[in-house]
Amino acid sequence: MTSNPCIHWLGAGLSSGPGIAALARRRGNVVLWNRTGEKARALVQTIGADEGLSVETLDFERLADRVAAGDVVVSMLPGAFHVRVAKLAIAADAHMVTTSYLNPEMMALDGEARAKGLVVLNEVGVDPGIDHLFAQVLVDAARTAGQLAGGHAVSFQSHCGGVPAVANDFRYKFSWAPLGVLTALRNPARSIRDGVELRTEKAWTGVEDIDVLGETFEVYPNRDSLGYVAEYGLADVADLQLFVRGTLRLPGWKAAWADIFAAVEGGTDASLAALSERLWRDYSYAPGEQDRVVLYVSLESRDAAGGSWKASLSLDETGTGWQTAMARTVSLTAQVAIGAVLDGRLKPGVQAATRDPQEAKRWLAQLVDDGINIDAENVSLQ
Repeated sequence: MTSNPCIHWLGAGLSSGPGIAALARRRGNVVLWNRTGEKARALVQTIGADEGLSVETLDFERLADRVAAGDVVVSMLPGAFHVRVAKLAIAADAHMVTTSYLNPEMMALDGEARAKGLVVLNEVGVDPGIDHLFAQVLVDAARTAGQLAGGHAVSFQSHCGGVPAVANDFRYKFSWAPLGVLTALRNPARSIRDGVELRTEKAWTGVEDIDVLGETFEVYPNRDSLGYVAEYGLADVADLQLFVRGTLRLPGWKAAWADIFAAVEGGTDASLAALSERLWRDYSYAPGEQDRVVLYVSLESRDAAGGSWKASLSLDETGTGWQTAMARTVSLTAQVAIGAVLDGRLKPGVQAATRDPQEAKRWLAQLVDDGINIDAENVSLQ
C-alpha cells in the first residue's frame, strides 16, 4: 500500500465541489477525473483548491492503469457506472466509495471485497447518507433510555428533500438530470403505518402534508422503507407503529406536477428522456440561485401508561454557486466517509453508511466542523 494513497474522484458535476475542496485541504493527492477535462479544470479554478489536486480526462483504461493498491476510487458518475467502477477498484486492490443506493449487483461483489480486505462503501450522501447517521444516533439513544423495550409503541420517520429556497410555480428545481427523478416516481414504496405494512404503487398517490421544522411540506414514501428496519436496529421492536422514509416537497407540488405524473404513468423511455431534457431546460437552477436541503428524522416511543419520549435530528441548509446545499450535504458527507475508509475505521466488504452510532457521531461532528448546521432535540451528538 502507498504511504499517501491517492483519492480518484470521478465526476465534476454539481454535487462534487465542496467535497473535493475538503479532501484536497485535509488529505491531498486527489485526482479529479471527468469526461470533459475543461469542465473539471473550471471547477478546480472556481473552488480554488489547486494544491494537492490534479485533473485528468476520464478514460477507464487510463484510470485502471493509475489506480494503485490502497487508493480510494469515488464514483460520482451516473448510477449505471458504479458497479463497473467498483470492479475496477477491487481489481486494483483499491477501495471504492459512492453516494448512491446499494443494489444487488453491488452486493454481489461483497465476497471478493472481503477476501481482499477492501471497503466498497455506498449511501454516504445526504439521503441516503446523513439520514442513516441520524437514525443510528436516535435509535441508540432510545435503546439506552429503555424506550425500545416491550410495552412501548415506537414510531420512526425520516424525511428529506432538495427544493428551491424561493418557491416557483413548479414547486421544484433540478440539481441534476431530471430523468432519475421521473423514473423514481414509478417505483412502488413500502412503509409501516398503524402497525401494518402499507404499499404505495405510485409515489404521487401517497402524498400527504407533514409539519416539520415549523413549516408544512408535502411528503411521499421513498422506495422500500422496510429494508431499513433491521439496518437501523429496530427489527426486535415488538410494536413498531410507524416506519417510513419519505421525500419532502414544497406545498403545492402535487398539484403543480399533475401533468408530469400523467406523462410518467403512460410514457415510454424515449418520451421520458425528451421530457427530462425539457424540464432541465425550464427548471434547472440558474447561476446564483439558492437551493435548499431539508432533512428531518425523529423517533418517538409511548408506553402503556401514556408516557412518551421523543428525539429528533434535523438540518435545513441553503447554498448557491458551487456550494449549493445539495453539493455541500452530499459531497462533504462523502469526504468524511472517505476519511473513515483511509483511516481503517470500517470493516471490509460492500456496505452502506456506518451502523455504529459512535462512528456516526464522529462523522456528524466533522460535518458540523465543515459548516453543516445540525439541530438536535433530546439527543446528544457528543
